[in-house]
Amino acid sequence: MKLFVVAVGHRMPGWVQAGFDEFARRMPRELPLQLIEVKAEPRTSGKTVEAMMAAEAGRIEAALPPRCRRVILDERGTDLTTLALARRLEAWQGEGQDVALIVGGPDGLAPDFKAAAHEAIRLSSLTLPHALVRPLLAEALYRAWTVLKNHPYHRE
Repeated sequence: MKLFVVAVGHRMPGWVQAGFDEFARRMPRELPLQLIEVKAEPRTSGKTVEAMMAAEAGRIEAALPPRCRRVILDERGTDLTTLALARRLEAWQGEGQDVALIVGGPDGLAPDFKAAAHEAIRLSSLTLPHALVRPLLAEALYRAWTVLKNHPYHRE
């Protein structure tokens, strides 16, 4: 099983990539974490927000691995504790298919795309900058894995 973070946007600050890479590097060989960047629709094109989200949804769709479980990050998604994310990660591993955790662009994800997702989770009740989501999500996934392995990284 592989974990993919599929995120709209590119050319992030160096600290974003460094933070993501640090936790991706810590993941075990049997559960690799990979970032897939999707180009955002230019906000100066004169298109409606709906049209821009639809264009980004098409790019996300094209970037997704075949037959993967789609988990969107959304402010209205399920609020998970670290232990609940660990249980979710364990369940995903039991299913055996790759998992794509999808982060939308500045306007979010297209409603049709969101409706087609297998599930929706949220990282925080706070509004977070899109750049911060990548290393934060990578750390959360690493922490969840350490919980499953009784590794001392996570403390209750």
